[in-house]
Amino acid sequence: MKETVALIDKLINEHKVIVKDASSLEQLANDASALVELEEAKDNFVPGRFDQKLSLQKLQESLEAIDKVLKGHFNREETGLLAAFEKHGDRKLVTTLTSLLLEHEDLRNRLAHAREHVAELVGGGLARHQWEASANDMRAHLSHTRKLLEAHADIENELFVELRRHLKGKSDRKEKV
Repeated sequence: MKETVALIDKLINEHKVIVKDASSLEQLANDASALVELEEAKDNFVPGRFDQKLSLQKLQESLEAIDKVLKGHFNREETGLLAAFEKHGDRKLVTTLTSLLLEHEDLRNRLAHAREHVAELVGGGLARHQWEASANDMRAHLSHTRKLLEAHADIENELFVELRRHLKGKSDRKEKV
């Protein structure tokens, strides 16, 4: 049970970073800081600026780093945490977590779409008006993706706290016996 509580605490701490500012991509250590970087990446790229190529390169690098971080975080939730919920949680907790884990695929797909979108912009095959429209669409897509990630992390945090409370109650009952 201690391992499960430690995993829950680790994942909650990863989510808490959502509200903090990240200063560089090297500091990306979990999906929560990735959310901050995703917002910064979106802000680094503004259609019509002279340094668009550099901005697009930074955006590509940010998206790759975020994708890598989220893959690791999602894997911890989908394997270790799910197993812990199945072992120690009640049916409601397991069902709720399973539903949340289904959102991971949508979030992965949104990041993949963003990476494809950036590649299209870098490719240079679009007319200027198409390029600008596509770039603005991509910025909106990134902003919405960040909001979805934040909401997802908030809901997971509530669930993780509930499982921790459930485990504590189990532990307290065992000590009384």
